[in-house]
Amino acid sequence: MTRSTITTPPAGATLPEPLPGAPAPGTPLGSHYSRCFGCGDQHPTGLHLVATTPDGVSVAAEFVVGEAHQGAPGLAHGGVLAAAMDEVIGMSVWLFQRPYVTGRLETDYLAPVPVGTTLHLRAWCTGMSGRKAYLEAEGRIGAPDGPVAVRAAALFIEVGMEHFAKHGDAQAILEEHHDYEVNP
Repeated sequence: MTRSTITTPPAGATLPEPLPGAPAPGTPLGSHYSRCFGCGDQHPTGLHLVATTPDGVSVAAEFVVGEAHQGAPGLAHGGVLAAAMDEVIGMSVWLFQRPYVTGRLETDYLAPVPVGTTLHLRAWCTGMSGRKAYLEAEGRIGAPDGPVAVRAAALFIEVGMEHFAKHGDAQAILEEHHDYEVNP
């Protein structure tokens, strides 16, 4: 994947370290909002991603492509695959214990993904600089070491929680507050 300079960490960017009190490896991270299209368990046609962290700084998740996620007959919609990449990357910044939003997402499609496929997703941070986090993700067909079907690179920007209260539903944020908040 050739990344743009916008999603490539600058010289001097640092790699994140596991934070004190972060979830133990293998612990499900949970959703940041129950009706989120990506990770919410109450969204009727959502992706329903459940992520774990193998090491405190990266995330793994599975996405089963359903009928509601297709574009061409029998194949996952490219926009849904981009949403899955955005979500798994967003789940990885959850580990930094600060709220972030997507600034840029670049997605490369390498193979078609049939309906019924389990896509194994992984996301990791390639560098942090100031309020910016540079991240990558991949989706593999059928197994964690299966063929890569989709890759992504992203720039996420740290924001204050007031961003979500001002532009979103402040009451929902209060009702679903978690110890680690990201993208409420």
